[in-house]
Amino acid sequence: MVTATHEASHRLFQEHPEALTPVFEALGLPPPVKTDFHELSPDVTEIRPVERRADTVLMFEPDMGEHFVLAVEAQTKKDPDKAKNWAYYVAYLRAKYDLPVLLVVVCRDRSTATWATGPFESTVGPWTSQVTRPFVLGPQTVPEITSAAVVAQQPALAALSAIVHSQNPRAAAILETVARGLVSLDPDTTKYWFEVVEVGLESTPTRKNWRQLMQNVVTHFPGHRTLFEEKYLEGKAEGLAEGKAEGEAEGEARGEAKGVLRVLEVRGLPLTDDVRQRIAGCTDLDRLNDWLDRSGTVERAEDLFAEQ
Repeated sequence: MVTATHEASHRLFQEHPEALTPVFEALGLPPPVKTDFHELSPDVTEIRPVERRADTVLMFEPDMGEHFVLAVEAQTKKDPDKAKNWAYYVAYLRAKYDLPVLLVVVCRDRSTATWATGPFESTVGPWTSQVTRPFVLGPQTVPEITSAAVVAQQPALAALSAIVHSQNPRAAAILETVARGLVSLDPDTTKYWFEVVEVGLESTPTRKNWRQLMQNVVTHFPGHRTLFEEKYLEGKAEGLAEGKAEGEAEGEARGEAKGVLRVLEVRGLPLTDDVRQRIAGCTDLDRLNDWLDRSGTVERAEDLFAEQ
């Protein structure tokens, strides 16, 4: 089953392979550069009725040095059946691309991370035919981020650190440092990374703490009920219900307006009667969408109306 943690892992490494820095350091390789990677199909199925898909598959092709394939998997618990699939992924990708394959497994807790290192062997009597040894990104291998300056310089690594250390006794301090560093970035980048972390934390108790730090973001991960998606959708649904009898277009505009107001409210920004009336009375969907995009970052509600 694909979970939110799997999707966060996929998006993180697909869009920001620089998060693999601890892996490259351990292998004695230069820091990863995004331009050296391109995404491959995660489908490792040979016979269609038996579907197998890795979370993320990347080709590493630097101008100089060894080329290889990376298969990245998120794992939240021990699963012997998954270990068998990993052996298949490695063998299949090795045969398909005729390149070495590195399997990287992301874990949030120490026991799962220890288990995931393997080795997972296929043996008959004293003879070993195949050995699978993943490189695990977990609490033991990903550094704790203790500097906001490091977060600003390496947001992908900081997001990974926040996720894999979510069960660390110092998790609250790590999250606070990561949040402080992320808000120093431009608003769109801040929004994106806040939601990568929230989705990656999934149902952990730490997710609640992280949501309390999310005071200036809107959604980049539709469908995962992040804080601002919830508030926006609540407002939009309320507006659509109110406007249904007044016509489809007007109802949609009212829904968008309610969503904008709800985001401003959850951020705790003061809303004058004039601001409320101006937003609620707007019927221009393009303008409302622009207001929605900026409602998570403006310092004052009145700033929505400033010319861009």
